[in-house]
Amino acid sequence: RVIKTILTHGFRLVRPSVMLEMQDPKTGVKSQPQRLVSTTIPHAITGEDIVAWLTNCYSIGAEEAWALGTMLVAFGYIYPLQDHKRLVIKPDASLYRFQTPYFWPAQQWPVEDTDYAIYLAKRNIRKRGVLALYEQVQYNSLHKWMNHKWDFIVMQAKEQYRAGKERKKPDRVVFDCQERAYWVVHRPPPGTVSAMDYGLERMVDPNTEEVTGYIILHSLQHGSCFLCLFSLFSSLVKYSVTYNKHDPFLAPCLPSNPWVTDDVTYWFLNMANVGIPTKMRVERWTFSFGELLSDPRGRDDFRLFLKKEFSGENLAFWEACEDLKWGTAATMNDKAQQVYKTFLTRGAPRWINIDGKTMEVTVKGLKHPHRYVLDAAQTHIFMLMKKDSFGRYLKSPVFKDTQKRAICPDQHMFSVPQLEANARKRRPSISPIIVRQLEQEERARMATSGPVDITQVMSKLSNKGKEVPPSKK
Repeated sequence: RVIKTILTHGFRLVRPSVMLEMQDPKTGVKSQPQRLVSTTIPHAITGEDIVAWLTNCYSIGAEEAWALGTMLVAFGYIYPLQDHKRLVIKPDASLYRFQTPYFWPAQQWPVEDTDYAIYLAKRNIRKRGVLALYEQVQYNSLHKWMNHKWDFIVMQAKEQYRAGKERKKPDRVVFDCQERAYWVVHRPPPGTVSAMDYGLERMVDPNTEEVTGYIILHSLQHGSCFLCLFSLFSSLVKYSVTYNKHDPFLAPCLPSNPWVTDDVTYWFLNMANVGIPTKMRVERWTFSFGELLSDPRGRDDFRLFLKKEFSGENLAFWEACEDLKWGTAATMNDKAQQVYKTFLTRGAPRWINIDGKTMEVTVKGLKHPHRYVLDAAQTHIFMLMKKDSFGRYLKSPVFKDTQKRAICPDQHMFSVPQLEANARKRRPSISPIIVRQLEQEERARMATSGPVDITQVMSKLSNKGKEVPPSKK
């Protein structure tokens, strides 16, 4: 009877008694408190229990029960606690909860744009302006369209956000998941079709997994191209928008583009360990924690912050792991043992705090050291710095002082004669092979002689490089 009703009228007309039967404490789907990260969620159910209950209750096969459970999720009667983007039932230990009756489609509440605007404004406050790409587009569109009452929308969002912070953490997590699931159903991301609108002849599956790379061709052949292409293009657009101003070929390069003007001031201002960085260089540190660590000057600034917080051993350990990973094979064993004695052994002078399982894996691997033996511990420390130290660094006086002192060079305007003069001064660089040969000769000479003035050695190298015939260059 229930399946016939579903196929005839759709899940929006499911009788509330069906959902109440599933939630019956004696005969319904069994629920119990479940641990989600660091929060205990009450009355959580698993996907395999839902499928098993539907199979036994309606005497259908496991595949039909899975399809029936997926429809329950797609129409918003059950919502996932973990993978919010895919509205499907996973027949495993994935966690779900029953949606509160207020959000049931059977209530037939009109889905107002004002409510959606308040929801997005509240997420914008909680996420501090970091929304998903499609949510940001919707937010900007609603802001422009509802500009006349945007103050009211923001006020409502702030009040709801303040009220949510007063709830207990489990209740707050549950309500956030309920609200998010409701809007994923009624305002799905682009490239998917809302369960409220599609029928049996839909062309796009809203629950297809996001795929990348070599899977694109397979997705195109099976009709799921919209979602995968949207995911790829979203990532590409986000990266392009973020780094557009920092690409010397796409945006003005201050003080001038050395590839065009032959003026090398740009290289001097952006040397690896320059004293005062440029504003654009400091801005790149805020893009990601990896961007900060990849810049030697940014790493020095971050090291100063960690030193003031008495946690400089974390960055020192990460750098030691990188040195082991990219160093020579001859020194690999000695470096691994030195890292262990300095950071990991009991009573180490710069002991780091990692969990017991990671320590066990690391100590076991150090019996036969290799380049990547410290990867587990390095990843643990990297995530610790990324989630905790990096955010506090961006708000610290150290970063704000560096940001304040950062320079913004004036643009160099060259006339055509000046550009021609710069081009005439251009010299071809020395062949790397010749440079390597000269360095080896100097090292051999230094090894057999007494102390040598390094400035004189570099001067000789430079002079010899200038005497190389153009044909060899």
